[in-house]
Amino acid sequence: MAANNNNGLNNNQPAPAAVDAQPRVVRDYCLPMVYENVTGIFNPVIAANNFELKSSLINMVQQNQFGGLATEYPNIHLAIFLEVCATVKMNGVTDDAIRLQLFSFSLRDRARSWL
Repeated sequence: MAANNNNGLNNNQPAPAAVDAQPRVVRDYCLPMVYENVTGIFNPVIAANNFELKSSLINMVQQNQFGGLATEYPNIHLAIFLEVCATVKMNGVTDDAIRLQLFSFSLRDRARSWL
């Protein structure tokens, strides 16, 4: 039996990955890197070239904002939101597309952070 000169080390191991040029603290690995305002709402592609949310419609939606407080009623908020959205019809734009575009305007405070 031949003598083992590598002291139990396996020479077939791959070399460790290159170390970053600038060292990073643990916090850098824990915090997500956000480059844009990311929400859970993904707006569909709208084929209509003339689609635009009018400021008066946005103002109507903002008159009934939901904040997520225990004293607020989410079902009433949604009913009023759907009623306001039903006032808008555009060729080539689905009702869902209009609702998705407007929904973030209907939230405030704690509820807005849920997006």
